[in-house]
Amino acid sequence: MCQTFEVHRSSYRHWQASANEPDGERVAKRSQVMVAWNASGGSADARSIASIVTMDSGVKMGRWLAGKPMKELDIASCQVLAHKYKRGGNEHVERPNHLNRQFTVTSPDQVWCGDRELLQRSGDGKLMLLFS
Repeated sequence: MCQTFEVHRSSYRHWQASANEPDGERVAKRSQVMVAWNASGGSADARSIASIVTMDSGVKMGRWLAGKPMKELDIASCQVLAHKYKRGGNEHVERPNHLNRQFTVTSPDQVWCGDRELLQRSGDGKLMLLFS
């Protein structure tokens, strides 16, 4: 079989013997990468993991050396998107804003304001505004 693939017998036997034993240094780096990734909450990329491992354990690691174990462990950087707030736009078409946020009044019972609980239509079609 070695003649068919043009491989020396000694090379094949060496490869076969070394393929089964785990590399201790590689296993240690994989565990350091996994610890750094878990510590970051899954948000660290290869560059960040490389700097974390280098600073924490003193093992020199570049982004390429950190990226290979990440690929083997099937982990990737995952950034949580920030919540986007809706911007207040134009006033409502049916109900114009007569108050225009002018809450200073000269005498009582000119402006009423409060928390709007419910806005609903009554049976005769009128709009009712209920305050709490």
